[in-house]
Amino acid sequence: MALARARRRETRGDYWPGFVDAMASLLLVMIFLLSLFMLAQFFLSQEISGRDTLLSRLQSQISELTELLALERTGQNDLRQSLSLMESNLSEAEEERRRLQQLLSSQSGATAERDSALDQATADLNEERRLSARARSQVDLLNQQLAALRRQIASLETALDASEDRDRESQTRIADLGSRLNVALAQRVQELSRYRSDFFGRLREILSDRSDIRVVGDRFVFQSEVLFASGANELSPVGVEEMRKLADAIIQLSAQIPDEINWVLRVDGHTDARPVSGERFDSNWELSSARSISVVEFLASQGVPPNRLLAAGFGEFQPIDPGDSPEALARNRRIELKLTER
Repeated sequence: MALARARRRETRGDYWPGFVDAMASLLLVMIFLLSLFMLAQFFLSQEISGRDTLLSRLQSQISELTELLALERTGQNDLRQSLSLMESNLSEAEEERRRLQQLLSSQSGATAERDSALDQATADLNEERRLSARARSQVDLLNQQLAALRRQIASLETALDASEDRDRESQTRIADLGSRLNVALAQRVQELSRYRSDFFGRLREILSDRSDIRVVGDRFVFQSEVLFASGANELSPVGVEEMRKLADAIIQLSAQIPDEINWVLRVDGHTDARPVSGERFDSNWELSSARSISVVEFLASQGVPPNRLLAAGFGEFQPIDPGDSPEALARNRRIELKLTER
């Protein structure tokens, strides 16, 4: 009996160190798995945070879409690699769990502490599965968002192409309209120039007997003394006669000019640089304007269409002779007629 007891003690003594080693190995494996889980969770959270930031930048910066898409693909590959690593770790953990279960089933005298450790390991594995499923769902969401962005890019490119086509068509139409307008304006200028030549020719015939009426450039110039007394704005008898001849010429010409040519006869009043005398006018500007208005009103009274007449006063500010001699002053006192377009 003593021998049997001694043998049982030896059997118990041989069994306990192996059990302690197994428990230590189990704890090391669990600590290793927990460390892997914490590292994987840290990297996963960092990766997911990077994904959210990258997605925000993608939505706010369409102009950098190509670069962001490339970064997104790179990050997606990293996430897939992380998922693959986690799945590998999960498989290893499952394998370890099965081994532990076999070990626990073979050790009928396992303590409540080992059962608690196994439950904790199982809970950790379930949590890891949940995180893996969440990571997969986020990858799917990112893929959907990438597909939506690609569709938006395709739509924007289509709209841009259509806009460019419309812009080219508009530019072509504008160029064509500009060419037509230039041609039409050139034709109008040529027609008005021809009628202006006819008008000046007719005036030369009518007023050929006066040396104080002349043509300067594109204007017919009357010296003020022909039409007005000194300092006055009422037409003199001689001025009335000359303006009557002018009105007849304008009426004959207006019947020949087509209605689509928007012509006007501009009457410009000019004075010399000497201050006005008397109390009727405060300045040479008022005197020159009053004289041009008198001419316009008389022409309208003779039948010239009022909408074809324009009066302007320039005072002494546009002399044709810069001198101050009596002859220069006389040349600057004038009424100018110009047939132009409104």
